[in-house]
Amino acid sequence: MPEESCPFCEIIGGRAPATIVRDWPEAIALVPLNPIVDGHLLVVPRQHVADFTTAHYVSAITMHRAAELAEEIGGPMNLITSRGRAATQSVFHLHLHLVPRTENDGLALPWYSGRH
Repeated sequence: MPEESCPFCEIIGGRAPATIVRDWPEAIALVPLNPIVDGHLLVVPRQHVADFTTAHYVSAITMHRAAELAEEIGGPMNLITSRGRAATQSVFHLHLHLVPRTENDGLALPWYSGRH
């Protein structure tokens, strides 16, 4: 996806609205348009890279910022990112989902249903 049509590049460039909760020199954290639970956040690098394999340093610093934020928030949480449409990537600008979890919240990952 070219940068000029990338929704995250538009937000980073100040051309689209967003609720930004953290602002670092290399990344931002924002509330997604449709959070799946309260506290769901996205951590997005300022540099346009398609996914976590495109620019390893950008991926690493974005993960570092997500880890810092997750530690500050505390509690159980998933950190999720995707590469490619078949893996559910819908915006082709690297972004990490921080998804707070609670016991029996009904969110099932494909490899764990929550059943014992």
